[in-house]
Amino acid sequence: MIDAHHHLWDPSRREYPWMAGEAFAPLRRPYGVEDLRSRTAEAGAERTVLVQTVGSVEETEEFLALAAASDGLVAGVVGWVDLTDPAVADTLMRLRTGPGGDLLVGIRHAVQDEPDPAWLARPDVRHGIRAVGQADLAYDLLVLTPQLPAARDLVRDLPGVRFVLDHAAKPPIESGATEPWAGEIKALAESPNVTCKLSGLVTEAGWTDWDAPRIAPYADHLLSAFGPERVMFGSDWPVCEVAATYAEVTALARELTSGLGATERDHVFTTTARTVYALPA
Repeated sequence: MIDAHHHLWDPSRREYPWMAGEAFAPLRRPYGVEDLRSRTAEAGAERTVLVQTVGSVEETEEFLALAAASDGLVAGVVGWVDLTDPAVADTLMRLRTGPGGDLLVGIRHAVQDEPDPAWLARPDVRHGIRAVGQADLAYDLLVLTPQLPAARDLVRDLPGVRFVLDHAAKPPIESGATEPWAGEIKALAESPNVTCKLSGLVTEAGWTDWDAPRIAPYADHLLSAFGPERVMFGSDWPVCEVAATYAEVTALARELTSGLGATERDHVFTTTARTVYALPA
């Protein structure tokens, strides 16, 4: 099994603005590779993809070095670069040729925090994402429902770029609503260069009373819209710990995909991530 989405951090070394507030207080401690190794060993995940947490090239460099020293556990890193920088291609080249650079598999920007819902339509942003694709890297879409129309136009206009939708654009599970999220997801999935992570769903449900039946309709919609061959499992650990343990999130994903055939489950838990992020066999 490949865990295609998790994080690591150390609040004593870096600030994480998104972690402010009492609700995230339990997460404000270091999470390192050995913490990850113990969780993955319990859940049966053999390799992982480490994803950026802040807009920092320095963090990306640290993650690449960490991945290179992880004895193969961290098989890939989704890092960060300034997409609006005219020299973004040079930055990507420097990362690719630096320590652990062969483990850089994707780039992500927290578009969900941008006040402009059409941020992805900006020419400078698109220039940066095009450079990501030209470097043979995937681009992770961290967006919310209001930003899905711009994401849909982006993936259609850049068919040569591999896109990965993180956390299914954070569906409104806690409220029980489905629209406009469901319709936008279906429209995005019409582009074959987009895959979706089955991740982050417990934190969009009630943190203390979520259950599989409440989350299942959203997971079913993702599997129907994208097909299992374009869906990949991600734990979103340690963020998930505000609502569920690593083992609970993994068990939930297995339950949500229990109706699939063996080959389809292989796509969700291994093949899709390995293909999209070009991970070593």
